[in-house]
Amino acid sequence: MIVDELDVKDGYVKAEVHNHIATIEFFHPKGNSLPTKLLAKLTQEIDHISHDENTRVVLLRSEQHDVFCTGASLEEMIAITSEEDAVKYFHSYGNVINAMRKCSKLIVARIHGKCAGAGVGIAAAADYAIALEGAEVRLNELSYGFGPYVIAPALIRKMGLSAFSQIAIDSHLWRNADWARRKGIFAELHPNIESMEDSIERLTTSLSQNNTEANASLKKMLWEGTENWNTLLHERALTAAKLLLHPQTQKFLAGLNKSVVF
Repeated sequence: MIVDELDVKDGYVKAEVHNHIATIEFFHPKGNSLPTKLLAKLTQEIDHISHDENTRVVLLRSEQHDVFCTGASLEEMIAITSEEDAVKYFHSYGNVINAMRKCSKLIVARIHGKCAGAGVGIAAAADYAIALEGAEVRLNELSYGFGPYVIAPALIRKMGLSAFSQIAIDSHLWRNADWARRKGIFAELHPNIESMEDSIERLTTSLSQNNTEANASLKKMLWEGTENWNTLLHERALTAAKLLLHPQTQKFLAGLNKSVVF
């Protein structure tokens, strides 16, 4: 994937297909955070690949940071002043989750580092997540003054209400990768990049050689019971938007540094 200087500065979403395997890669210089522009592009690429007859499996990955995804773009979130913009902001996360849900291809996620907020949601929305042992997870939204409402359905589906309650309520605690594996967010853990890449190549190659309709039918079965998510995720975006504009939340956000620090 060729990346120019503008992409490195503002972030990017790139997609390419080789041997029936579509690789979607995103990057942002601030902790692989996801401003709405990148979320829209990510949604667009997933939707496009869903209808691409040459693609049989999707590999979703991020690049260059020691973190997979820190979730929300704090700069963008802090700048929001209207409920309309807040709804659009949170709805953009729902769009990505929905695109992953509706995609006719199985999605394998490569989790090479920490996941926070919506980054955990994306890992959970993947059909199969392969991670490094250092890939800790945290839902920090409640500490900001709202909550992980939009990504909650994807997480509860994958890990259950009990585990979701733990990670959502204790919003300051990083959970280790083994916890995430035991709770169902990650399917595999690997001690190093080489081992992880070998497993990803093995699985994606295998899936790319399967009957396309069999993959699609399995995907549809795995997501049974989520047909109401168009409405549900919109309702959750409305809830998050109202809380984002709450005076107490705004006061907290005003004191935040406008960058993600780990």
